[in-house]
Amino acid sequence: MVEAVLLDLFSLPANLQNIRGLLCNILETVEKCSSDPAPFIYVMCCHRQGDERNSEQESFLPDPRDIQSLKGRLEVVAASTTSAALYSIKQRLDEKDLSIVKVILPSLRKDLMKVYIDHLFTPVYQFEFEHLQVASDCKNLQIAECRSEEQAFPTQDVALIRSEIQMYLESLPSLKGELTILRSSLIPGDIFIHGFTTRTGGISYIPTLSSCNLFSSSKRRDPQVVVKENLRRLANAAGFDPETFHRIKTDHGNAVYVMGKTEPDSYDGIVTNQKGVTIAAPGADCIPVLFADPVRKACGAAHSGWKGTLLGVSMATVNAMVSEYGCNVSDILVVLGPSVGPCCYNLPHESAEEFHRIDPKCVRLFDSARPYVDIRKATRVLLENGGILPENIQDDSGTDQNQNVTFCTACHPEKFYSHFRDGNNFGTQIGFISIKD
Repeated sequence: MVEAVLLDLFSLPANLQNIRGLLCNILETVEKCSSDPAPFIYVMCCHRQGDERNSEQESFLPDPRDIQSLKGRLEVVAASTTSAALYSIKQRLDEKDLSIVKVILPSLRKDLMKVYIDHLFTPVYQFEFEHLQVASDCKNLQIAECRSEEQAFPTQDVALIRSEIQMYLESLPSLKGELTILRSSLIPGDIFIHGFTTRTGGISYIPTLSSCNLFSSSKRRDPQVVVKENLRRLANAAGFDPETFHRIKTDHGNAVYVMGKTEPDSYDGIVTNQKGVTIAAPGADCIPVLFADPVRKACGAAHSGWKGTLLGVSMATVNAMVSEYGCNVSDILVVLGPSVGPCCYNLPHESAEEFHRIDPKCVRLFDSARPYVDIRKATRVLLENGGILPENIQDDSGTDQNQNVTFCTACHPEKFYSHFRDGNNFGTQIGFISIKD
């Protein structure tokens, strides 16, 4: 069932005659063919600053009161670029949690519109297309089925669309306050750039993703272009190059990618000794763990959820630094970033038993069906058992809370994303590190 109709008039001339009556007929057709309730209808048109004809064009649109079932469900969205208009419509779709959209547009706009949609939307949304046929005298409009054949859109035009989208997203204000980076006093700032992000200072607007979401997937509504803009703002604030940024491809395992070698399809640890390259581990309850060796000038990052913790992903990352770069375990500094704390996180008893075997202090209410588990404590124990000095590990066990960067993500909804707290449409923060040039 179609939930929304997008009527694309962006390319039609402002002096189009009889558009009000003709569009009224189109909307009546949409109304008759729709189930109850009728779909929301968004009419997209061009508005250039200082162009008086735009308001005149909008006046040609039928009054929603003329079509009773569409009352309150018809809206004109005027903007100076297709990017701005389509992104505004996306926000309206997301506010209403709508995903199935019919696009009615002039045939010459279809391939172009599909490029915009591919960039600004994710597979969460479903689009179907119908042609709005415009006669040469601009006095006749009618809807026809779109032909199925596909044509390759010129590469140079795709590049122009990407540039337009990027410029528009860069112009948007930051949401939920300024961008904030948490830094550890343990990692020397004269050698490394590093930090842990919070959820503020980006442009993601969906409540559970707002605002500095740094991960896009086919199951979420934040597209890659929005995440890329959030990353650009982070890179600008932190002082690294977003073009040499590498994020871990998580699999909740213990595989480690050594930069410069063949990249695995998935991995939860990454190490490098290349200057100017920024590596990062995601986290939205799982621990983003950062590693730094100021002697050998090497660094690493790991994504450690409960499965990765049990599989020893942190020590696997340490071992990769030792074997690849000649690091001494006693020189490696380790910082655990924001993650779900033992105050909030529980697991089935059989999983909690494995943490209990690492150290009984990792589990609280052990005899219950779902004991509370401390994946941070388990990570520290495994690191110390592997030779990392206790004073070279920073987590939430320190007494100086002013130096704490290992906050509970579930306890602080204003600062952090949390899968445990927010469900499947959750945002993602990261821990990042690079060696200064």
